[in-house]
Amino acid sequence: MRDINVVVLVGRLTRDAELKYAKNGTAIVHFSIAVNRSRKQDDEWVDEPNFFDIDYFGKSAESVSKYLLKGQMIGVEGELRQDRWEQDGQARSKVSIVANNVKLLGSNPGSTGGGYAKPRTENSSSPSRVPEQTEQPDSVGFDDDIPF
Repeated sequence: MRDINVVVLVGRLTRDAELKYAKNGTAIVHFSIAVNRSRKQDDEWVDEPNFFDIDYFGKSAESVSKYLLKGQMIGVEGELRQDRWEQDGQARSKVSIVANNVKLLGSNPGSTGGGYAKPRTENSSSPSRVPEQTEQPDSVGFDDDIPF
């Protein structure tokens, strides 16, 4: 039996997405979302926000990046990744999400009408280069045929 590593989240972007390119030309879009968890505190329900960092790779990421603006509601399907490193002699780690699929949902709360957020223009966000990753995600060629 194989291990299962799947995460599905729906939330709002906490800031505009950052588009960068690896040395090999692969587009990498980095963004964060907030997902509220409702829980009962005393006699009333309160929202408890949870924040998640997400990386999305490839041509699909490049295409959708201009629509990933602060406040936009999105759906993300992907997997958890744990980065490990050593800093000042201490072992460190961070869990993030590598997206296989990103869907734009609803509208930007700052907009006056329905639909998606107005895309960023090319001048408003210039992509930059990042060092090539040692491990490319297997999901760059993700097929949209989800079995459920």
